[in-house]
Amino acid sequence: MMMKKPLKTLRATALAALQAVAWGAALASPALAADKIAVVVKSLGNGFFDAVNQGAQEAAKEIKNIEIIYTGPAKSTAEGQIEIINALISQKVAAIVISANDPDALAPSLKRAMGRGIKVLSFDSGVRKDGRMMHLSPSSNALIGEKLVQLTQQAIGDSGEIAVVSSTAQATNQNIWIEEIRKVLARPAYKGLKLVSVAYGDDQIDKSYRETQGLFKSYPNLKAIIAPTTIGVAAAAKAVQDEKKVGSVYVTGLGLPSEMAGHVKNGAVKSFAIWNPIDLGYSSIQAASQLIAGKFTGKPGDKVSLGRVGSVVLDANSEAAMAEPFTYDASNVEKFAKIF
Repeated sequence: MMMKKPLKTLRATALAALQAVAWGAALASPALAADKIAVVVKSLGNGFFDAVNQGAQEAAKEIKNIEIIYTGPAKSTAEGQIEIINALISQKVAAIVISANDPDALAPSLKRAMGRGIKVLSFDSGVRKDGRMMHLSPSSNALIGEKLVQLTQQAIGDSGEIAVVSSTAQATNQNIWIEEIRKVLARPAYKGLKLVSVAYGDDQIDKSYRETQGLFKSYPNLKAIIAPTTIGVAAAAKAVQDEKKVGSVYVTGLGLPSEMAGHVKNGAVKSFAIWNPIDLGYSSIQAASQLIAGKFTGKPGDKVSLGRVGSVVLDANSEAAMAEPFTYDASNVEKFAKIF
């Protein structure tokens, strides 16, 4: 004969069953389980940042329970990024990973995000220290400056006028690299190279192209252009070709192999450099996920694992560099152009 369970026991059993179903549904629901990490780039439609997004997606797949929100303004402006940051705060994302168009203008909005518990990491182009928890540079600033001057000297020899085509006048990374270029040019080994102008193309193809044309007119003896921006270096190389200055003016800088292979082939570019933007996106998400998990807090001396890329230790400014830039030329550019 089956004994009847007390009503109180039945209710407790039913409640436990309902809780188990609810808990199982929560575990099965990616929307509830996944941490949302927003990757905010300088502008959309930029091949470098498209490759960053690829790496971010690879990291998310490896880490699991991570959802990447890839976003950015149509043009490289601080105002556009601020608008996006404010929207992300409302969405209550777990982390914001950002390449800044302006280090100071973004800081107040990002401080507000951190006040809401959102982890903030800048990469590529940094945010002011009080506006982020850490910054991941793609490479050492000093090594980038030295590499770009070395490539220039290899292209034109020990003497000649050179100019820089940068992105925006406020871009943190661009300004640091230009200052490093100036430091290297001040060394005795490079005394014959003279920096005559710095132009700003605002990371827009048309404007970078026109700025390069303006340099040709203003400096008829110009022998080289350094463009530490992927959009600027491709635009400058195209201007050299269109103005029939191949062989008299050489372009170098930081570029994507897929966009520069043709310019290396036609002779406007002898060599250029870049780190792997896929690895940069991957490393940034690895670091952001650890911030979310509380594995480090962004203090100087914190060791941060970057997954397959290795690990870094934060310096006194809570910054770290991923790797040194790699040189691309006629011997290898076609191979890498198939990758990014």
